[in-house]
Amino acid sequence: MSSSYITDRGPGSGLRVPARSWLNSDAPSLSLNGDWRFRLLPAAPGTPGAGSILPAGESVEGVGAESFDDSGWDTLAVPSHWVLQGDGKYGRPIYTNVQYPFPIDPPFIPDANPTGDYRRSFDVPEAWFESTTASLTLRFDGVESRYKVWVNGQEIGVGSGSRLAQEFDVTAALRPGNNVLAVRVHQWSAASYLEDQDQWWLPGIFRDVTLQARPAGGLTDVWLRTGWNATVGTIDPEITADAAAFPVTLSVPELGINVTWNSAAELAPVTVENVEPWSAEVPRLYDASVSSAAESITLRLGFRTVEIVGDTFLVNGRRVVFHGVNRHETNADRGRVFDEASAREDLALMKRFNVNAIRTSHYPPHPRLLDLADEMGFWVILECDLETHGFHALDWVGNPSDDPAWRDALVNRMERTVERDKNHASIIMWSLGNESGTGANLAAMAAWTRARDTSRPVHYEGDYTGAYTDVYSRMYSSIPETDSIGRDDSHALLLGCNAAESARQRTRPFILCEYVHAMGNGPGAIDQYEELVEKYPRLHGGFVWEWRDHGIRTSTADGTEFFAYGGDFDEVIHDSNFVMDGMVLSDSTPTPGLFEYKQIVSPIRLGLTLDDAGSPSLTVANLRHTADASDVVLRWRVEHNGVMGASGEVAANGSSGALLAGESATLALPPVTAALGGETWLSVQAVLSEATPWAPAGHPLSETQLDLTAAQPARRAPRPATATATATATATDDALPVELGPATFDAGSLVSLAGLPVAGPRLELWRAPTDNDKGNGFGAYGPEDPWLNAGRGVPAPSSETVWKQAGLDRLTRRVEDVAALPNGLRVRTRYAAADGGNSVAMEENWQLDGEELWLRIDIAPSAGWDLVFPRIGVRLDLPTDVDGASWFGAGPRESYPDSMHATAVGEHKASIDELNVNYARPQETGHRSDLRRLELSRSGAPWLRVEADPDALGRRPGFTLTRNTAQEVSKAGHPHELPESSCHYLYIDAAQHGLGSRACGPDVWPDFALRPEARTITLRFSAA
Repeated sequence: MSSSYITDRGPGSGLRVPARSWLNSDAPSLSLNGDWRFRLLPAAPGTPGAGSILPAGESVEGVGAESFDDSGWDTLAVPSHWVLQGDGKYGRPIYTNVQYPFPIDPPFIPDANPTGDYRRSFDVPEAWFESTTASLTLRFDGVESRYKVWVNGQEIGVGSGSRLAQEFDVTAALRPGNNVLAVRVHQWSAASYLEDQDQWWLPGIFRDVTLQARPAGGLTDVWLRTGWNATVGTIDPEITADAAAFPVTLSVPELGINVTWNSAAELAPVTVENVEPWSAEVPRLYDASVSSAAESITLRLGFRTVEIVGDTFLVNGRRVVFHGVNRHETNADRGRVFDEASAREDLALMKRFNVNAIRTSHYPPHPRLLDLADEMGFWVILECDLETHGFHALDWVGNPSDDPAWRDALVNRMERTVERDKNHASIIMWSLGNESGTGANLAAMAAWTRARDTSRPVHYEGDYTGAYTDVYSRMYSSIPETDSIGRDDSHALLLGCNAAESARQRTRPFILCEYVHAMGNGPGAIDQYEELVEKYPRLHGGFVWEWRDHGIRTSTADGTEFFAYGGDFDEVIHDSNFVMDGMVLSDSTPTPGLFEYKQIVSPIRLGLTLDDAGSPSLTVANLRHTADASDVVLRWRVEHNGVMGASGEVAANGSSGALLAGESATLALPPVTAALGGETWLSVQAVLSEATPWAPAGHPLSETQLDLTAAQPARRAPRPATATATATATATDDALPVELGPATFDAGSLVSLAGLPVAGPRLELWRAPTDNDKGNGFGAYGPEDPWLNAGRGVPAPSSETVWKQAGLDRLTRRVEDVAALPNGLRVRTRYAAADGGNSVAMEENWQLDGEELWLRIDIAPSAGWDLVFPRIGVRLDLPTDVDGASWFGAGPRESYPDSMHATAVGEHKASIDELNVNYARPQETGHRSDLRRLELSRSGAPWLRVEADPDALGRRPGFTLTRNTAQEVSKAGHPHELPESSCHYLYIDAAQHGLGSRACGPDVWPDFALRPEARTITLRFSAA
């Protein structure tokens, strides 16, 4: 196959318009969005290497003919993806992460290539054909994957680059009045080898189609480069136009700028005093226009200067820290079809959760999103539409990134990326693409970009040695490795680098373009990365993978709605639920992981201590880039046993007024008197003092707590008396108690509590594996593991695999001893798995003390366990009408050992469904840590009260209330596949294993790994 197939050179290519900015022009335009005639063919007629499957008597090019009869075709909306329309009539979506869904045989694709034919008629005003019109331009903002265009039967050209705009000059083909436009779209093409991004393959015309009348004497392109330094702003204009377009006037009314240039030779920078700079925190924009006699273009200017000084990335002279997310364009119903209202709310949600940056993974978004980023304030890394990840399976042999035949195609993609979006203040870095190996073509892309735009650095993570990029970027480096990168450690080699290359990379700013993989329940240990960013100025934060789950709203045969992932559409190959890895669920619900992230990265950092006199002292640090803290108020409250006491607020001020960016202060708070006989907590929230476009007044930015509980003797459980009667599993039960306060027993086994049937407690070590528990691509941390020496570790079996091999999901119970005690009962059991030699002993000591029933559970693993446990706890089986809980402890959301920053100790309440997160693939969820008191309810009415005491080391248990057992949850692929509940289940855990981010990142940090060890749980039961 010739290189023309790769570069889309051939018939009609001369009608293509050079890449230019996406501009707001007053030139006449006509949207061609709407209902089009549509049919789907099972193959790609007329494309190289493909068969021709056409209806009888139809020619290959017949679809473009003006007289073609499309009356029997269907109707399809443009923009849309055809696989998301027609309830499967037009094929189904395909999800892959790395794999190509066709043979790797570049640049060829299979003959079986779904091809969508589109046609529509439209009217062009007669006035557009007058002498005042220079040309008529047809613009496609996004088509997947390769397409051919006809106007009134004339072939116009072909286009590719699914997320890149393409314009054609259709002046000669159009006429006044009615016209016919036809487009043939092939799902697969040579371009598909360059678009192996981690997302759904969704063919079709999915962005706008627009016809524009370009006026004679109009402005072909405008680029207003801006800069800022100490209140002085600069505008460096580049205006592309014929000589007849001049004179051209630049106007910025708010700044008093009104400059006219009579020719291109006169264009010169404009300098103006008293300009407010643009930043992601203070996104100051100025309305500007560039006008000729024939056309006026409006822009919104933000003045800022991006530079790298040494190993520091600066905007307007100040270091930038990215608290960012990777953002795909995805919607559960529309796929990648843009909706401005939804996009605005998406960005507002980011702002509410302290996200300040976006990496446009892994392609340019709809151009309006960048307008919103300018307006609302985000640092943006704008990424080219490029990924060839599937060649990794071939050890990068044949990779287009280093094949000369593909050079023009790759450089053209970068050119179209930069030219379209170059006017945006929010874009502070260009990215060549993602996971495409390395090679000369990427270096050529970088060279072209630097030559075109000297004002922004170039990024590409795959350039490990720093041969052609300006920043050092990595994905998922471990904590030790990231620490090593931050240090001036000349002895440690960086990944893929020799000594000289390592030294070079250490002189550059470092960013984590992907980190803390947010798949399912997680990620854990986000704070460890943030601590390193604060410790080492070279480290500039990173971008969470990723913002939103890509679930597609789907229904089962009986109408049950769910969010589909890979494999749900019978794909030949797929990557399962790896597309569900966002901090926001498919239905826009923020996950607990997003709340954790919000707290950790908040730019308003709070700390509480006691001064020498015992009074509380509040430290406030403003870590913002630009903004002072005049928009922040600090609200404090005192709670005794979860009940509100005193409260008040103070301003976030230093010695000279509102804290400036980078300043901190220590503020005195009123003295607090601790309550007797309970816990006293002081909490402080930083909240917005006034409403913003993205949040209401009172919206919390961060929170901290201090335990002010007065020292008091711990309440001890009654000491078990000596057994007066003993029964083994086969002995008589006559001497065993039947009732102990609210509990009823049968042969030593619990059968009811507070008047309802209850079974248990049963030892539980299993939890439904999280996506991180299932991850096996990265090694686990350990004393001898290379992770601790800044390596990626040796791939090892997933935690789930190790746990299943040990039989933790199928432990069997053997009663060793049951003994009656005065006002009590002792039960000794042992749990082990079939074909396993390791076991866990559990002893229950029940003791009635007045109206309270005490239960002490001692859990002791045998020697020989060589793994981490998912959990150490017990399970109680409850009636299904137990449907809610209120508790005093950590909340309100789920929490785990390495994900505790978003919790607050206090009184919380939730229904059973609110207690559990509806992750796309069911997994461990719902654990609440640091439990003091729990009250279970039936249909909203209190039923059972459970109080939990700390163990000898002060560690408190946690609880989970759920409709299904961990074993049932493990077997379900989707929430609707969970079995109907026969019981509801209360888990009381002495401990849980951490979360980590091993689905695509580091495992649980050793401090949060649950090693087999003896644990004690002490509970008190009473009827509520």
